[in-house]
Amino acid sequence: MQDDPDLSPAAPGYTAASNPPPARRRGSARGQLVVALLAFATGGALVIWASIQGYLPRYLGAPAPAVTQTAPAVEPDAADAGRAAAGDLAGAASSAAKGSPETVASLEGRLAMLEDRLSRIDYQSGAIVGNTARAEGMLIAFAARRMVDRGEPLSYVADQLRLRFANAQPRAVQTIIDFSRKPVTIDELSARLEALSPQLSNTAGSVGLWSRVRREVTGLFVVRSDNASLVTPSARIDRARLMLSSRRIGGAIEEVERLPGADSATNWIADARRYQEAQRALDLLETTAMLEPHRLADGAGHAVNQPSPLAPAPAATPPTASPTPAAPD
Repeated sequence: MQDDPDLSPAAPGYTAASNPPPARRRGSARGQLVVALLAFATGGALVIWASIQGYLPRYLGAPAPAVTQTAPAVEPDAADAGRAAAGDLAGAASSAAKGSPETVASLEGRLAMLEDRLSRIDYQSGAIVGNTARAEGMLIAFAARRMVDRGEPLSYVADQLRLRFANAQPRAVQTIIDFSRKPVTIDELSARLEALSPQLSNTAGSVGLWSRVRREVTGLFVVRSDNASLVTPSARIDRARLMLSSRRIGGAIEEVERLPGADSATNWIADARRYQEAQRALDLLETTAMLEPHRLADGAGHAVNQPSPLAPAPAATPPTASPTPAAPD
């Protein structure tokens, strides 16, 4: 059997372009199949995405599925549940109101405990406010004493003294303020006493007639002690000087008044008495700040009504026995 002469490679007119190889044709068909599959998959994915997003019914004209169809069925259930809860609460309240006597007694006991606790808290807060006001009053009194001892004007401390102590001790406050306008110090009194020592020891004619008559009358009856040197003018001046250094102003004044030339120390005695009264007034203000129960005021001018923790407790009065009726005859 012989081959077809037209199909043989040696035949004239045979070319490679007119007859392509079969392998390339199979490759091109396979590529077209892959492209078609990818296009189909992409289209399916787009359709699924559009359906999920809700675009597909919009473009196709189909009505969108009702999503809230179950809402009307849920609302009656919620309303019923709310009414049931309200009914339960009303029932619980009515049952509590109609509870047993033991339950009512327990509730009353708890309320009484709460009221007692609240009253104690209120009392403690009031005590703290009162103690704070007392401590501030003590500080003001200490500051006034320090200024008086130094001979300085009171300035702003005078206003605080009027605000806090004027209602409780008005005379003491005024005494301190008057003294601060013309202050006298211990050092000044001691220096003036040293300067007056020669005149206080002098028994010459500088003494007035009345003083000499009084000294003569008092000298009619003299009790001599074993040591006569204790009553000499120099000894009295030394004791007055010692009492001034120890702030015993009253004793120093008494020693000076017993000296022969006491008339020359009239101004000294007056200033020493003013100093003594100012110190007593300061002592009174400090005691008031610690113990005054009602008339002390705080920094705002409000009365301090809380009792002082340093005040002594009131003595308990013994119960009085009721008279027993007489037995009938």
